[in-house]
Amino acid sequence: MPIFQRFRENWARPALFFGNNPVSLAGGAITTASGITMIGYWAVEWIGHPSRSPYLGIILFLILPALFVLGLALIPVGMYVRRKRLHNEGQIPAAFPKVDFNDRVFRHGVDVVLVATIVNLLVVSVASYRGAAYMDSPQFCGQSCHVMHPEYAAYQVSSHSHVDCVQCHIGNGATSYVEAKVNGTKQLIEVTLRPMAGMAPKLIPTYPTPIPSPVRNLRPAREICEACHTPTRFTGEKLLVKSSFADDEQNTETQTVVVLHLGGVDSFSNRSGIHGMHLGHVEYITTDETRTTIPWVQRRNADGSETVYAASALGGKVPKGEQRVMDCIDCHNRAAHSMQTAEDALNRAMAEGAISPELPFVHKKGLELLKAQYATEAEARQKIPAQLEAFYRSEHPEVIASKAKMVKAASDGLVSIFTHNVFPDMKVTWGTHPDNIGHMNYPGCFRCHDGDHSAQNGTAITQDCSVCHNLLAVDEKKPKVLTDLGITVPITP
Repeated sequence: MPIFQRFRENWARPALFFGNNPVSLAGGAITTASGITMIGYWAVEWIGHPSRSPYLGIILFLILPALFVLGLALIPVGMYVRRKRLHNEGQIPAAFPKVDFNDRVFRHGVDVVLVATIVNLLVVSVASYRGAAYMDSPQFCGQSCHVMHPEYAAYQVSSHSHVDCVQCHIGNGATSYVEAKVNGTKQLIEVTLRPMAGMAPKLIPTYPTPIPSPVRNLRPAREICEACHTPTRFTGEKLLVKSSFADDEQNTETQTVVVLHLGGVDSFSNRSGIHGMHLGHVEYITTDETRTTIPWVQRRNADGSETVYAASALGGKVPKGEQRVMDCIDCHNRAAHSMQTAEDALNRAMAEGAISPELPFVHKKGLELLKAQYATEAEARQKIPAQLEAFYRSEHPEVIASKAKMVKAASDGLVSIFTHNVFPDMKVTWGTHPDNIGHMNYPGCFRCHDGDHSAQNGTAITQDCSVCHNLLAVDEKKPKVLTDLGITVPITP
C-alpha cells in the first residue's frame, strides 16, 4: 500500500472521523477565520497602512488572538468528546492508534502535526507580542476608554506627547505590569457598570468624574522624570517671554519678559536656583487631596541640620496629612497633561497666529465664548463658530466680507482650545486641575512661599521674588529688552 494511502487510512481518516463534530468544526472555523484576518492585517500594516481606530486595535490585537487560541482549544476538546461518546456506544475500540516512530506513516503524521504546531505557535507568539505592545500604546490608553479623554487630549498637546504613557505610569518588571493591568481591569469594570450605578450607588462601583489629581500610585519622579532630566545637571537661567492681548478693538499685544533662575547643582556641588533649592532635601505635609494646602515644611540644611517652617495656625503642632519628600511632580504636576486657563490658551493661540489678532475684539469675544456654559462638547462645537460668526455679522459686517477665512480659522482655534481643556461629560472645566508651576493662576509657589511659614527662630520661607526670577518687562508693548537681545518674534512657552 503506498505511504500516503496508509497515512490516510491509519491517521488522517480517524482524525477526520473524530474531528467531524460541531465543536471541532466550529473551533477550526474560528481559528482559520481569525488567523487569516490577523495575518492579512499584519500584511496591510507592514506595507504602511496601519489602523488609527482604537476599537479596531482592540479587535485585531486582543479579541482575535483570544479567538484564535479558543478555536485551537476547541478542536481537540471536540475530538475527545466525540471519541468518548463513540467508545461508550461501542462503535470503536478503547485503544488509541499505535505510537511507533519506526513506522514511516507515523513519522509523516508527526511531521504534519509539528508543522501545524510551529505555524500556530508563530501566530500566537506574534499576536501575543502585538497585543501586549498595543496595550502599552498611548492610543490604547487614551482612546479606548472615554474616561481618559481629558487626559489624552491634554497629553497630545503637551511637551511630553512623544513619551509613551507606560514610561511614566508603569514601572519595569512583571510586578508593575501585572499591577497596572489589574488596575486597568478594575477601571474597565467601573466603566461597564456605570450605567447601572444609579440603581444601587453604594453597591455598584463606578469611576469618579473628574478623574482625581494627583495620581496616588504614580511612579517616583526619580524613576520617571530623572530618566531624561538629569537632576545633577546645572541648568542655569531661562528666558521666558509671554504675550498677552487686551480686550480692546485692536487686541493690543504686550509682552512680559522674565528670567527664571532654574539653577541646579553646579560644578562645585553648590545648590542654587529653583531646582537646586528644592529637590531632594525638602519635605512637606499636605492636608488636602489636591496637595494645594501645605501648612508644614521641613528643610535639610547643608550641615545636616533640619529647619521646620510651619503655618501660624498650627500653633507649633505637626498637622495630620500626607508627608512627602518634594520632587519634580510636586511643582510639575501636570507636565504631560497640562490644561490651560482660558486666558493663557487664547493668548498663546493668538501669539502663534492660530487666531488672528487682526480680527476686532476677537480676544474679548473669544474669552466670552470659551467661558460660556455648554452641556456637551458637541454643543460647544456647534455654538462657538455660530456665535462668533453672528457677532461679526451684526457688529462688524465688513469683517465677514473681507476676512471670512480669518473668522473661520478663529472659530476652529476657539473650538480646539475648548475641546482640549473642557470636558462637560467628565465634569472638567477651566481650573478643575490646578497647575502648580508659577503662581499667576493658582497658588503654586505660594503654597509655601506665602509669608506665613515660619521657623522657631523667627525666619520665614522667603518671599523675595528675585530668588526665583527677575522681571525684565511687564506687559510692555515691544519691550526694549527684546530688541536689545535681537528677539523679534515673541517666545510663547
